[in-house]
Amino acid sequence: MLLLFPGQGSQKVGMGRHLWEEYPQAEATFAEAEEFLGWDLRKLCAEGPQEELTRTDKAQPAIFVTGVAAYRVLRDLGLSFDVAAGHSLGEYGALVACGQLSFADALAVVAARGKAMWRCGLEQSGTMAAIVGLDEAEVEAICAVVEGAWPANYNSPGQVVLSGSREGVERAMAEAKERGAKRVLPLAVSGAFHSPLVAGAAKELAEVLHRVQVREAEGARFFSTIEVRYPDASEIREILVRQLTSPVKFTQSLRLLLKGESAAVETGPGTVLAGLVKRIDRRFPVYSADDRESLAAVPFREGGASR
Repeated sequence: MLLLFPGQGSQKVGMGRHLWEEYPQAEATFAEAEEFLGWDLRKLCAEGPQEELTRTDKAQPAIFVTGVAAYRVLRDLGLSFDVAAGHSLGEYGALVACGQLSFADALAVVAARGKAMWRCGLEQSGTMAAIVGLDEAEVEAICAVVEGAWPANYNSPGQVVLSGSREGVERAMAEAKERGAKRVLPLAVSGAFHSPLVAGAAKELAEVLHRVQVREAEGARFFSTIEVRYPDASEIREILVRQLTSPVKFTQSLRLLLKGESAAVETGPGTVLAGLVKRIDRRFPVYSADDRESLAAVPFREGGASR
């Protein structure tokens, strides 16, 4: 079994409510997070408004905590897994699930990460856009000739997200249309994430990560979708810093991971990653913990390294 933790963009009003209302371990997870954060996380998740929930400094703790709460519920219901991976921010939830970061330490880093990325977006204007219908090589070729644009997320075959300066991304979008892209979608983000333009946030993150303990994995293994491999514990801090300015290679990672697993569970709000998995392999079984019905459909006690 493969656990997948979503990243920023999966937030939505109402997320996580079914978890804290029905499961004590989830309620305790949100309560612990609220004590640290100093604001009402459950109210924001349940009621919004969507504009505030989408803010990078609020969205990242909200998504991370919801993901860990869902994981703890799944674990206590009997779910076993071999591998955990995440999409960008989701890597923190995966590391908690593998026992390599404590929840408290990961929350502190995620909160600092969200604030640093939010400030960086205000100070260094940038944006992102999804290119649909061109292969990876074509998008990379566009970025090679357009100054200020970089591949940011390899999400699925035929879907690559660009990041960069507003001017660079606009030129890259125009070039993608000329090359036959089916769709070119600007994204509502506060900065040029996964590009060199957020290097300032990476520097802040490195200072915070230096203060937390990274342990060896306990049974299940963490797979980095930045490195497309299983990293050693000694590498985790450096990878998490590099993550901010490096592309997420989700497609490349899942092509490897799906060969060795029988099913996957998206552990957090939404079903974005489940949709991407289906685009990579439409026959692969993938479940979610997004609501009561989907949680009930997860095949508990599937073979794997139980935690």
